[in-house]
Amino acid sequence: MIYFITVNYYSTLLIAQLINSLPAPTGDFNYKIIIINNSPDDQTLDNLMSENILVIDAGCNLGFGSACNLGLKWIYTQDTSARVWIINPDAYFVKTSYLNIDSFFDSHPEVSILGTIVHTPNNQIWFGGGRFFPKTGTIRNVDLLTHSDADYIECDWVSGCSLIVNFRNFSECPLFDPEYFLYYEDFDFCRRYLQEGHKVAVTKLLSVVHQPSSITNRHIRKKILHSTYSYLMTLERHTNTYVLIFRLIRLLGFAVMFIFIKPDITFGKIQAVYLYCRDRYPNLLKPIE
Repeated sequence: MIYFITVNYYSTLLIAQLINSLPAPTGDFNYKIIIINNSPDDQTLDNLMSENILVIDAGCNLGFGSACNLGLKWIYTQDTSARVWIINPDAYFVKTSYLNIDSFFDSHPEVSILGTIVHTPNNQIWFGGGRFFPKTGTIRNVDLLTHSDADYIECDWVSGCSLIVNFRNFSECPLFDPEYFLYYEDFDFCRRYLQEGHKVAVTKLLSVVHQPSSITNRHIRKKILHSTYSYLMTLERHTNTYVLIFRLIRLLGFAVMFIFIKPDITFGKIQAVYLYCRDRYPNLLKPIE
């Protein structure tokens, strides 16, 4: 069986669009949709309930990774050989490529974490593979797929917008790091399991359409705060101190430059730097006695 995990944060209409882009379950394509409800006061999800849709109430807004973990753990207790497709609530299907998921993993069982090609509604490539350059701290979304005929291409990370986990390659349930609230949890997830010897790849045999930032752009300052904080934490974990300091200074410099042009972005970045330093290096912010 195929399991889809998506996370709700006041996104019922978007999730309905995602559900409606899938056919009814059949013997040839049997699946279950797991919705993790990060906004428990949102009762509109009740309208989506059906035999193949399970809603798990998170109790509060846990963030993306921790919410996905609830779904991953539940599925692992049901089926340790499942294929689990994590997909954003603002993504949906326009092609029937999802029918290829079992045949893909039957042909390529060595792949543990698979990203799909992601298009925007106007058919531009939004994600086609991820590269990472630890010496500079550069985390880049690149198009590895357009000029390739291969079934898949190995890469450094794939987007959590559309990420498939092959449980059969894991001896225990794979999980996101709960320290990440939002952004870069997918990068960290891939890097950790790559270091354990798992294969991470991206394919264009499976695809989704994504409406970029249709949820997070509701609150720009919070979006910048979470993305900047998670970026700094990622640099700390996956690069070195020199890269972290360089990127931190560069980040603050650009923030100050745009203080009058884009104040929400500037103050979001500055707040993130303050919170990061407070949480990770509390002695730096202690008053001198």
